[in-house]
Amino acid sequence: MAKDTKKDPMDLSIEEKLKNLYQLQTMLSEIDKIRTLRGELPLEVQDLEDEIEGLATRIEKIQNEIVEAKRDIANRKTQIEANHVAIEGYKTQLDNVRNNREYESLNKEIEFKTLDIELNEKRIREANVAIEHKNNEIQRCTEDMTERRTDLDIKKSELDEIISETKAEEEKLREKAKNLETTIEPRLLSAFKRIRKNSRNGLGIVYVQRDACGGCFNKIPPQRQLDIRMRKKIIVCEYCGRIMIDPELAGVKLEQKAVEEKPKRRRRKTEE
Repeated sequence: MAKDTKKDPMDLSIEEKLKNLYQLQTMLSEIDKIRTLRGELPLEVQDLEDEIEGLATRIEKIQNEIVEAKRDIANRKTQIEANHVAIEGYKTQLDNVRNNREYESLNKEIEFKTLDIELNEKRIREANVAIEHKNNEIQRCTEDMTERRTDLDIKKSELDEIISETKAEEEKLREKAKNLETTIEPRLLSAFKRIRKNSRNGLGIVYVQRDACGGCFNKIPPQRQLDIRMRKKIIVCEYCGRIMIDPELAGVKLEQKAVEEKPKRRRRKTEE
């Protein structure tokens, strides 16, 4: 016998559409469970990677600041040497001055160069202290980065182990879900995904439980329950917006509560 051609999603009955949609929800819920199993590990791994990258950037910045500070120190030392040479020259000129004006001018130059030497020496001392602090900061950042890398290796190992255990199952479910999506009307599928995205538990379609919505647990009027069981149209919860189906279509057997009748008390016949 030839295989039946695949039905157009638009041609499916409401019952078939709801059944396919619920099957899709079941698969997506299983994928959600796998993600829950991974917990916060992916976020923790990402945070550690970002922190390590930030520390590396910080270390590089400090190292550049140290290089700049050392360059400044070298320039100041060169300036100090030049000032010493200039002072020696001015002192030699003092021996050959012809008047007080020249003498005072040379002394002012010597005083200026001496002050400049003292200022440069002060800046060099400050730069050396700053370099020492920066080196200490690099050491702290390096130690922090080593700790973070150790934590990252542990977290990555845990995550890789969980992923390796669940990867095949997740891929299989994703493939099934992808194939099932092709059997669902695009407009309905889009609405389902939007509802699912906005719900905390990721449920876009639920079945009626104890006369209430299986998503938000608000009571459903009897007439609306009857409409749901009729499967003639898509019905959504007026409180949470989730699509609703009856338990039978979802393949769920609910326990029926046995209604216990209270035994009637027999009235004693009064003796006349």
